[in-house]
Amino acid sequence: MDDPVILTCAVSGALASRDQCPAIPYTPAEYAAEARRIVDEGGVMIHIHARRPDGTPSHAVEDFRAITEAIVAEVGRDLIINYSTGALGVPIETRQAYLRELRPDVGALNMGSMNYAKYSARRKDFVFKAVFENSFDSIGALLGTMVEHGIRPEHECFDSGHVASLDPLLDMGVLKPPLQVSFVMGVTGGIRPTARNVAHMAEQVPDVPHQWGVIGISRGQWGLLAAALSLGGNIRVGLEDNFYLPEGEMARSNGDLVARGARMAVDAGRRLATVHEARELLGL
Repeated sequence: MDDPVILTCAVSGALASRDQCPAIPYTPAEYAAEARRIVDEGGVMIHIHARRPDGTPSHAVEDFRAITEAIVAEVGRDLIINYSTGALGVPIETRQAYLRELRPDVGALNMGSMNYAKYSARRKDFVFKAVFENSFDSIGALLGTMVEHGIRPEHECFDSGHVASLDPLLDMGVLKPPLQVSFVMGVTGGIRPTARNVAHMAEQVPDVPHQWGVIGISRGQWGLLAAALSLGGNIRVGLEDNFYLPEGEMARSNGDLVARGARMAVDAGRRLATVHEARELLGL
């Protein structure tokens, strides 16, 4: 059982509110409390979308700073800090600013433009729909900032063509292994969330040293994570992606979701990576 799993938690996202799930953290102190639960249950990386204390999504340096300082005061280096850089209508310069100023361990980097939507079969209509712009120019600008400031990119791929977008960056030498590649599955407009597609995406990762994992959106998450664990991948849980445990009960905290992810890893014959091992595997 020496096949370590890097277990990440995405604590809040940018879209959901407490009207939908009361456990979503808003204030720095609440983020810190969730960080403690993540560490206690075996998670080693925290993916952060900043909020203002009233819950409003934020891309301001001061909000990322306050949240990060609260987390570090609570758990020290027991969590790898990972910032989101994805946004609709937020200038690249704004996103570069908090990377430059705060230098997280990891920066999530979306690897392709796409239709990004949520569809309701009950309503026979879209809940929301947008074009998620991640051109090569945008990718290059964010990647350049990460490289300049020693931030390791996490390549978020919503379809197999997004994985192929790694090829030119490697060829140009602007991207250096080991890679961290995450397959985001379950978004309308992206690849269908099936176990076969987990395997398909994993086969597309360039043949260089890398870590790959699955980010499953909504309640179908758990089957996707099971597929990833059986194929040697890493997993992400958290209230950004899914509010519910496999039995249908709403999670009381991110800790509930991390605990279930950890149990699944052990049941699959894997063991959880320590934060030190995760840093080594990711080249941090």
